[in-house]
Amino acid sequence: QVQLVESGGGLVQAGGSLRLSCAASGRTFSNYNMGWFRQGPGKEREFVTAIVFSWSGGSTYYADSVKGRFTITRDNAKKTVYLQMNSLKPKDTAIYYCAAATSRLTTATMTRPSLWDYWGQGTQVTVSS
Repeated sequence: QVQLVESGGGLVQAGGSLRLSCAASGRTFSNYNMGWFRQGPGKEREFVTAIVFSWSGGSTYYADSVKGRFTITRDNAKKTVYLQMNSLKPKDTAIYYCAAATSRLTTATMTRPSLWDYWGQGTQVTVSS
């Protein structure tokens, strides 16, 4: 069983930055695929970014809407994944969820929430204009 706990959300003005953290339990954290999704008011949960496990090193993927502004990183020693969000926009307002997947993911499948195994409780990010 894996438990995920997000932190770092809050209220920020447009153009500002926030860093979200997701602390994970589990003995094999370094083998997990880790990702961030978000869900805005009245919207479906959408893929934001993922860092996918591979023996040659993790690869990162981003939704087009956040590419160049958001960065996902992980610290395996701390069992934590981070989401650095820069140049925030009001449309980034959402609840942000950390997710972990133990199975293999591809660029076609990582965007599907149903294929991720574990979820955090979410942290609210509000960007004011």
